[in-house]
Order: sequence, then structure tokens, then C-alpha cells
Amino acid sequence: MTVRSEVSQATPLAEVPRAPAFIVTLYGDVVEPRGGVLWIGTVIECCARHGLNETLVRTAVSRLVASGNLEGVRIGRKSYYRLSERARAEFREAARLLFQPPPATEDWLFCLTEVAREQELPAAWIRLSPTVALAPNREDLAPMEGVIMRAKQLEGYGDLRSLAREKWRLDEVASAYAAFLDRHRGLPARIATDSTLLAEEALALRLRLVHDYRHAALADPRLPRAACPADWPADRARRLFVTGYLGLSGLADSYVGDHFLNDDGPLPAANPETQRRLFRLEREAADWGPDGLTDETLQ
Repeated sequence: MTVRSEVSQATPLAEVPRAPAFIVTLYGDVVEPRGGVLWIGTVIECCARHGLNETLVRTAVSRLVASGNLEGVRIGRKSYYRLSERARAEFREAARLLFQPPPATEDWLFCLTEVAREQELPAAWIRLSPTVALAPNREDLAPMEGVIMRAKQLEGYGDLRSLAREKWRLDEVASAYAAFLDRHRGLPARIATDSTLLAEEALALRLRLVHDYRHAALADPRLPRAACPADWPADRARRLFVTGYLGLSGLADSYVGDHFLNDDGPLPAANPETQRRLFRLEREAADWGPDGLTDETLQ
């Protein structure tokens, strides 16, 4: 299976993102590891760089408050927004996938269940029959009601790829990864050669890197590799994300420290949590060796 997106000539900032989803990215990447609170003026200024005007931003923030993801705090004439406790828990889980991904999935879980057929199953579970469900054996998988058993496919006995492609909509996930690769594949070369890259643009590029990668990675069911298509793009996308994030973060974080405000003043450019994120990505990149990211690995 070869999947190419329709935006192969796009640049990272060319497409205007949906405001609510992008604000979620902003909080997850920048605000959550620095305490979770941000002045609405900073939100508006940051989003303007991505083609989102003040009206769109204020409407999106209102919707995020109404949905229980943000909470407003007014101090004097200024409004600040913090993540709700529920949202913080969700963001921490997403951050683990981005900055401390679990080991690759190697086997499967079967569940013998009496859960009604019309009832929605937990994420990553699919129904094989009215009483049998299957899921990749992931550490973050929500369990089902019923008898759960662990299983491993025997080599040489059948091919799960057709079933997996249909049941987990792998073509859609592959398209999301391909769009990410197409949009950001020129980023490592630019980081390496463009000495005029400004801190504001570095942050903008990193936010879009996170935004696009998060969209693909959260949709990925993370099946055992043998069930995925032969040219599965997840590893290539992961290496591009890690390389781009590390290359942009020095400038991007300096911009945060100089321009982002919460109710106590400027956000720190770095703190123990942001440093842990970078350390984990650096350790991951070191495991690839000198040929971890090349033009060939991005194709």
C-alpha cells in the first residue's frame, strides 16, 4: 500500500487549522508543561501567526470552556484560561504518546464478552463476532467486560493485514501520516541550513509539527507490525517529528519565555517538565544511530 496525500507541495503553515483543535495543541505543547494557565491576549497573538483571527479564537475558547476543557479566570481587566482537571489528565496521556511512546505492540488480546452488539467498544477494540472482540495488547488499552485472553499470531499461518486494514481503517491513518510527512519533510534541512530562522517562526513551525503529528498518532491503533501494511509510514513520521521538535525547541522555547504570559507573569522558557520531554526525545534519537533520518527514510 502506497498512500500519498494531496498536499505534497504544501508548507507547514500554508493551511489554516481549526481553531479549537489548534488551541488544544497550543496548550498541550506549551502551556500544560508550564502550569496550564495562559493570558487570552497571548492565545490571540499566537493564533494570529496561523491565520486565526481574534473572533475565531474567542469563539473557540468559549466552546472549549463550554465543553469542560478550559476554565476562565479573570484578574482585573485581563482574562486567563487554565486547563480543567479532566483536560489535564487527557493531555498527559497524549503527551506520553508524543514524548514517551510505549514499546511497540507485539501481540493481541481476545475478549469473550456479552456486551451488546450495539454498544460502542472501547478505543482500539473491534468486534469479530457478537461475543468475541480483538485488540492490540497495548499498555494504555481500556479493558472490556468479559474474559480476556492474550494471543500471539503464529508465523506462516494466515495474514492479518486485510482484516486489520478494514477493521482499524488503516488507509485513513496512513493518509494522515503521509500528509504529515509531505508537509514537514523539508523541515530538518531548513533547521540545518537556515541561520536566519526567527524564534517566533520556530515556535510556529513546532506547533504545526505537533498539531499534524498528534492528529495522525492519536488515530493510529498501534497494531503489531505484522498486521500493518509493508510500507507503513508510522516510523518515518515518528523520526521526522522527533528530529523537527528537537531542532526547533531552542528558539521556540526562548520565544515562549520572552512573550507568553500567565497570571503570575512570563512563562518560563524551560522548566523540569520541558527538559524531561527533550531528554526523552534526545535519548530516542540517539538509539537510531547516525543514519536515523535521511532523505530515503522520509520517502
